[in-house]
Amino acid sequence: MATTANGAATTTTTNGVNGAANGAANGANGANGKEQGRHQEVGHKSLLQSDALYQYILETSVYPREPECMKELREITAKHPWYINDDRRLHRYSSRTALASPTTPILAMDINRENYELGLPVIEKAGVAHKIDFREGPALPVLDQLLEDKKNYGSFDFVFVDADKDNYLNYHKRLLDLVKPGGLIAYDNTLWNGTVVAPPDAPLRKYVRYYRDFVLELNKALAVDPRVEICQLPVGDGVTLCRRIA
Repeated sequence: MATTANGAATTTTTNGVNGAANGAANGANGANGKEQGRHQEVGHKSLLQSDALYQYILETSVYPREPECMKELREITAKHPWYINDDRRLHRYSSRTALASPTTPILAMDINRENYELGLPVIEKAGVAHKIDFREGPALPVLDQLLEDKKNYGSFDFVFVDADKDNYLNYHKRLLDLVKPGGLIAYDNTLWNGTVVAPPDAPLRKYVRYYRDFVLELNKALAVDPRVEICQLPVGDGVTLCRRIA
């Protein structure tokens, strides 16, 4: 684990499977196919149904403030053959965090190293590669290893979780020990493309329904967890912010 001198650390815990928000470790082809099916089933992943309005927001509020290295990463991702099914966002999460915090180390986890190496040349060009400690493999064993050292308790400032949904509650249990009071945990895909409100008899694909049940379970657990304050961001696929208060 990488830490600063005062023990604070920043981690990006992403993609417990092959790709962002992917879920099942069934290999790249099968996983990508399932992800494509989910996007086809539930449609547009934005509150802004107008593509023109979305583009306007990007061009007026996002792109003018975007660091050159983030622009390069965005363009690399957009040109990648997997982009249509999978954003490959690990390299962007890590580099954005590294740029925002000049002194804080970052721990990044993914079962597919290619997700990180896709943007590594740009990360190195930005001069932040030395701050990122990349671990290839499932995240739970890494978290368990961190918890074996008491010095790691309460040492994380921020965690972003975009991983296998059937383990979200297992992540939550461990991360509450690793994140310091006042620290944040962000869970991606907590609206599961809107299917969290689908009726029981909705014609959902087996994959979508299976992981939706785990997302619903997580949302219910977070709502009554006295150790955190939560904020649900209804953008994209849904992001829930948890601030540890106890």
